Amino acid sequence: MPANGNRPLKLQFGLINYEGRYLTAEAFGFKVNASAPSLKKKQIWTLEQESHDGQVVYLRSHLGRYLASDKDGRVTCEADGRSSDCRFLIVARSDGRWALQSEQHLRFFGGSRDYLSCFAQAITDAELWALHLALHPQVNLLSVARKRYAHLATEDGEVAVDRNIPWGVEALLIMVYQDGNYCLKTSDGRFLGNDGKLVALSGKATAYTLELKCGKLAFKDCEGKYLSPMGPTGTLRSGRCSKPGKDELFDLEESHPQVVLMAANRRYVSIRQGVSLSANQEDETDMETFQMEIDRETKRCIFRTSQGNYWALVAHGGIQTTATEISADTMFALEWLGNRMALRANNGKYICTKKNGQLLAVSDSIGEDEQFNLKLINRPMLILKGENGYICHHKSSNTLDASRSVYDIFTLSFNDGAYHIKGVSGRFWYVNSAGLVCSDGDTPEDFTLEFLEHGRIAIRGKNGKYLRGDQGGTLKGDGLSANSSALWEY
Repeated sequence: MPANGNRPLKLQFGLINYEGRYLTAEAFGFKVNASAPSLKKKQIWTLEQESHDGQVVYLRSHLGRYLASDKDGRVTCEADGRSSDCRFLIVARSDGRWALQSEQHLRFFGGSRDYLSCFAQAITDAELWALHLALHPQVNLLSVARKRYAHLATEDGEVAVDRNIPWGVEALLIMVYQDGNYCLKTSDGRFLGNDGKLVALSGKATAYTLELKCGKLAFKDCEGKYLSPMGPTGTLRSGRCSKPGKDELFDLEESHPQVVLMAANRRYVSIRQGVSLSANQEDETDMETFQMEIDRETKRCIFRTSQGNYWALVAHGGIQTTATEISADTMFALEWLGNRMALRANNGKYICTKKNGQLLAVSDSIGEDEQFNLKLINRPMLILKGENGYICHHKSSNTLDASRSVYDIFTLSFNDGAYHIKGVSGRFWYVNSAGLVCSDGDTPEDFTLEFLEHGRIAIRGKNGKYLRGDQGGTLKGDGLSANSSALWEY
């Protein structure tokens, strides 16, 4: 497992047929069709590989059922376990499209609308499927061969693959989907060209088709060559290979939030002075930056340093960064207090800042010394995905949709524990008197972020209410609780 403790993301995607329609798993009767015009929940498929045979794949629907084909080519999606009829082979074409062949019956899967079958003996356009990733587009990219992460090397104007841990905003990449291809966008808004240079506008040289090999991804450019890390710094550009080997393979990993914390003394919490945490620094460096990982079960938070160690509760309420394994003493409960937050350690006490800046978990209640100002640093570009889709500007009004299959990129800027959110037009989000979130404000309005679940945040408006997607798909600022409609992948 890599140094940041992440596992590769399970590949989830939509499959688009020759008519531009997505393969869909219906809840009613577990039927499948290819009728949907966009990628939403029912169009998401998870790729599972056979552990002892890397060539065989299974396709699992959002209902947890497996795609299967019988000897007559009849396609179903109702099996809740894997059988021989669920085993498929991927035949990749040079344009990045896939044909899916039943391993058992050697026929190809295709068709349109309600007329899907797995009976074709040869591959035509009707048996080819384009891949549209359904992952949150902001990721970390790990080279399989080098076991190093990609990051924006601003001084060289390139993407280098030489980091042990994906640290800071530079390690954030956005996978931008355009007409069946993908572009790689860096944290400063530029696109990676196949010559390794970063450019302001996307075009033919920045478009890659995705290929899958042994569960890993390869990026093929417009000339049929593959991205790989080159030279001592691992400059990411197209090499000479026209077939992907280990050097050309990558894993996508979830990008965890990274934060700095300011204590009541207006100093940053730091590890610069040694293993004990102390709020005694005036500037933000890697020594003051911590990765937040929310435990899926307990919803408590683990803080990781740039060296890969964890915050841990030690004797007498001390907080040190000596732990290398996760335990109950490395988990902290987060309590959100408007634009401030407090941390409760495993001994049930709140962390407070002493006069000398030292952090100790010794307080029974929250006063000023127990409050921290938490600043998210690795999401200057914000993409929000809710239970029904992405947040996007409404086509004909100043409101925001919360159920779109495409996303807009918003700008996040910090303001004393709160955030301002700016839209594509350069104007600001605000909540109007009717509780609608609008995107054409001339002046910024404060929103607060609460990190509540693994990979998900809640956002509160200045009225104290949560932002949620309503039944009609509109973003509203009137939520009374952080339920599923008010949680956002970011």
